[in-house]
Amino acid sequence: MQIKILAEGGNMKPGPALSQKLGPAGIPINKVIEEVNKATENFKGLKVPVELEVDLGNKTFEVRVFSPPVSELLKNELKVQKGSGVQAKLQVANASIEQIISVAKTKMQNLLCKDLKSAVKTVVGTCASLGILIESKSAKEIEEDIDAGKYNSEISQEKTETSPEKRKELNDYFSEVKSKQDAKLKLEQAEKEAEAEKKESKEEKTEKSPAEPVAKK
Repeated sequence: MQIKILAEGGNMKPGPALSQKLGPAGIPINKVIEEVNKATENFKGLKVPVELEVDLGNKTFEVRVFSPPVSELLKNELKVQKGSGVQAKLQVANASIEQIISVAKTKMQNLLCKDLKSAVKTVVGTCASLGILIESKSAKEIEEDIDAGKYNSEISQEKTETSPEKRKELNDYFSEVKSKQDAKLKLEQAEKEAEAEKKESKEEKTEKSPAEPVAKK
């Protein structure tokens, strides 16, 4: 018997939905929670797909954990709440290639990729849809750099640690990007408000204009 659940990494708690699924199987809920939390502790703060393979005969179970979507792993790695939504205009973070490699390694077993380099490119593609810069460049530029072999050393060595110096450079660059974005958004908002006021004023004038007298026959 298979039971599929979506658990909070390392912090699964008992609840009615879980009881409904496990109760009929005769499996102790507390034991399941303990094992699931142990198996998902590396995904704290994320929703993790979990599958329980239950043996109804001897009342035992096996926990299978599937890693969260690449987008969730990226948001967790970069500490962002959500993607841009308007990638062409707004960027939400500036990742290092080491962080991309880290996410690729975590997701590797669930990706249909022949090697880590292919997995890294898959993660880079997701960065494009979320509005995430990599090494202060667009995802498209990084894909071209990867194809050109620029990051072969980091990928082959499976580097996942970003040096403090590089982290500072990336943060400083993104601070400038964000300042420009915020200023542009503020300007656009001011223009919208001005246009709305202009429209409202025009409508008020139309309403206050005296009606034209009806011509007598």
